[in-house]
Amino acid sequence: MDRQRELMELLGEAAKAYYDEDREIMSNLEYDRLYDELERLEKSSGIVLSGSPTQRVGYSVSESLEKQEHDSPMLSLAKTKDPEELKSWLGGNDGLLSYKLDGLTVALTYEDGKLLSAVTRGNGVVGEIITSNARAFENLPLEIPFMGKLLLRGEAIIRYSDFEKINEEIGDGGAKYKNPRNLASGSVRQLDSGITAQRHVRFYAFALVAAEGVGSAPSLQNGEALIFWEGTDPTPSAGEHSTDSRWAQMEFLEGLGFEVVRSELVTAETVETAVSEFTDEAHAEAFDLPVDGLVLGYDSISYGKSLGSTAKFPRDSIAFKWADEQEETTLIGIEWSASRTGLINPIAIFEPVEIEGSTVSRASVHNINIMEDLALGTGDKIKVYKANMIIPQISENLTRSGTEKPPTTCPVCGAPTEISDTSDVKTLRCTNEDCPARHLKSFALFVSRQALNIEGLSEQSLEKFIAAGLLHELADIFRLKNHRDTIVNMEGFGEKSFENLVAAIETASIVTRERLLYSFGIPEIGVATAKQVVRHFGYDWEKITDATEEELLEVNSVGGKIAGTYVEWFADERNRKTVDSVLSEIQLADEKARSADTIESSNIAGKTFVITGSLENYENREVLVAVIEGLGGKTAGSVSKNTDYLINNDSASASSKNKKAKALGVPIITEAEFEGLR
Repeated sequence: MDRQRELMELLGEAAKAYYDEDREIMSNLEYDRLYDELERLEKSSGIVLSGSPTQRVGYSVSESLEKQEHDSPMLSLAKTKDPEELKSWLGGNDGLLSYKLDGLTVALTYEDGKLLSAVTRGNGVVGEIITSNARAFENLPLEIPFMGKLLLRGEAIIRYSDFEKINEEIGDGGAKYKNPRNLASGSVRQLDSGITAQRHVRFYAFALVAAEGVGSAPSLQNGEALIFWEGTDPTPSAGEHSTDSRWAQMEFLEGLGFEVVRSELVTAETVETAVSEFTDEAHAEAFDLPVDGLVLGYDSISYGKSLGSTAKFPRDSIAFKWADEQEETTLIGIEWSASRTGLINPIAIFEPVEIEGSTVSRASVHNINIMEDLALGTGDKIKVYKANMIIPQISENLTRSGTEKPPTTCPVCGAPTEISDTSDVKTLRCTNEDCPARHLKSFALFVSRQALNIEGLSEQSLEKFIAAGLLHELADIFRLKNHRDTIVNMEGFGEKSFENLVAAIETASIVTRERLLYSFGIPEIGVATAKQVVRHFGYDWEKITDATEEELLEVNSVGGKIAGTYVEWFADERNRKTVDSVLSEIQLADEKARSADTIESSNIAGKTFVITGSLENYENREVLVAVIEGLGGKTAGSVSKNTDYLINNDSASASSKNKKAKALGVPIITEAEFEGLR
């Protein structure tokens, strides 16, 4: 399967270059050789994935989405936010703990080894038929090596990395999408499946609903859950999982070519630890899948089935929710915050409330449309929550006075503002190209965590330094050490604060090329794109800054618009001066340039790593991930049969990742052993 996916990617890139960009990246002979290899693998495995060049057909356009009733109701789950409740709910039974992905639930039916239909959850009883769109999902098998009738359910999602790329293509002035869930939902329900294909929708299976057996295997009955078996024999062979097991179902689906949700077998004694590990993993910066909680189900299918269901919920599963603890408060007003691109964004300021263990008093409203939809006004009673326990949001306005209006002048420089309407999204912009706020936001981005990561430099501090005439260009950040007397006498500063600031700036003066490129705030260049550009040009800074549009188009995820903007930015003499000035104050980190030949010969190339536990030699996981990816390797959030190594300095720990690695025979290595592989 790994080789099939690799061939699909290679052939897809070659076809895009040839047909869409009028260039060749491989010969016709090489293309045909790889195509034939892919075709042989598909016949051998019996699995054909969507997007395969051997199956590519034109996308369809529908006038409307037809409705279809589900074979069995798709019920919601009872919810809890208390891990202790999960423990008591599970009792003495084994359970299967899985991620609750935040997308759109889809039911699939296969017959004679081919995808027959795909239907959204809808109201749980009747959903919308989206079969042509499902064929455009990036990772969905269109053919499987199972000839009986197969019903399964899963979540259609868009990964954060793909979501960010889509928003990057739109640019700062466009109608950016709010979150991956909304984009996934809209993409799955498109009338034009070509649009679905452009959105990088992926499918993760979370339940086998029914399987019509072959030979002596049990037959389909009323959409009831059941069974894992090998071939035509419903009785598992020695060493196989019990047929009465959800875990076995997931392995069965994975064996048919489906990507499945990350799951762990748990007991009442281990469930709280597993919940903690899932939670930490899901909220780690590098985690790529949108999730909004966990699902715990009894592993025994027969036991769960015997419990039946209520009118609303099945009794065999329960959801553990991270978010949506809501508090009522009073809106004090709207603060309009100018950005470095000239956009002026609405921020809701409200009476402080305690949510999820911290005090919040402000939340982004994103754009004028949302402000108008909520009908916000000073003094309104609003409800506030934290999306995924992190980002404060307004969920509801109880009084809806609608008295707040966009300002006609910029709150920073007083210049006139203008409202633009792009793709039905209204945004407010300052018309003054020299607005000081643009400079403030540029400095804020430059020192931010994903850029130079200078601790202690908040926007408030930057604003004071700008007002005092200490900052005129980005390089002045590194010259703040020359203004000791001025800074220690500022409100909120002192000798200790100044020393800490200088130390943080000194640490940040040795910077990787990826962070430096992102820190300049080049339009359309986000964190992910900066990494890809730097790695594509072998960490050669001169090549990075002098790249042509043609060279940039060879970088994965860089399209014509991004390439053009990038080249224009570096062609601007003022920007070049800014870059050179910064380079005179910093030191580029000693990153080994890696050519394609170097990567190919690396012991890391093509290998998949999972990282867990504390690190000793690397600053954080992000740095270790960068090293792995720079050597052609991959990283994943959970251990599976596709994992090559689990990196854990405590190989004797009883963590769920260690247990699963040992069960699957995945080597557990320390950081030192990883270094030995390089």
